[in-house]
Amino acid sequence: MSYRSASSHYKEIYGEKVYRVALDAGCTCPNRDGTKGTGGCTFCSGSGSGEFAADRALPIAEQLVSAKARVGKKSRSHKYIAYFQNFTNTYGDETVLKRKYEEALSDPEVVGISIATRPDSISEKMYGILAELAQRTHVWIELGLQTMHESSAAWFHRGYALSEFERAVERLSAIPGNLEIIVHVILDLPVETKDMMRETIDYCSHLPIHGIKIANLNVLSETSLAEDYEKQPFSLMEENEYIAFLGEIVERLRPDLVIYRMTGDGAKKALIAPLWVADKRKVRNDITAYFSSHNIEQGRKFRP
Repeated sequence: MSYRSASSHYKEIYGEKVYRVALDAGCTCPNRDGTKGTGGCTFCSGSGSGEFAADRALPIAEQLVSAKARVGKKSRSHKYIAYFQNFTNTYGDETVLKRKYEEALSDPEVVGISIATRPDSISEKMYGILAELAQRTHVWIELGLQTMHESSAAWFHRGYALSEFERAVERLSAIPGNLEIIVHVILDLPVETKDMMRETIDYCSHLPIHGIKIANLNVLSETSLAEDYEKQPFSLMEENEYIAFLGEIVERLRPDLVIYRMTGDGAKKALIAPLWVADKRKVRNDITAYFSSHNIEQGRKFRP
């Protein structure tokens, strides 16, 4: 059995190694500003899952310079995807956001744009902006689903119904041009059984999407989840159990889906549990070894 990695997918498109560089558009989230809620999803940190993004106080062009410099320490690549990562990057003044997208794309080394957002936060005007961008560059839209189960979503305060997610996928998949949809999924939510997690994976495999990001639940400091965990700790999968389950999950996925991530990726200094994810090199090697021994082709690189 084989799977498609992000690295190989980028090489298919661009013919060489491409790196994503994390940027901050200065957005907030409707689940934080009072529109849908004030605390955000319980697992979301104060940086909005953007621990590795550039300083939001800087113009996008300057963020790109510093982000490319960091990547340049490990690669000679001169092609980058501008990744608007923090919080909800289609939420706000559409004209201002379009200007920031355009500023990133004006860099001659930026060959595409990836925008992380919520399915309930794409306005009619924004759909038009995305459609226009998809006609002249490669656009990835990342939607934070996490789970198909409404009860689980209520537990971590997602703030939107599954029907809203499905409408967004339908609208986005109808946009002509080079637009791909990536869905974020979290495994090991303590309110879910493995069968529930399998159901979410099978659900995603039947959607008109192009890729998936899989993460195990990370408990990070200064989150509502951390407060709950400290009051009443819950069990999370140990590394061996998670990797074995991950192998099963990868085999269940529709084979054309691109896998962009396989484990949680919270900042090490903020990680409370599970501590084994902090050693990324070891986790990467252990996944590779497990996949090799179980005939899951992984000759392509991936980022845990």
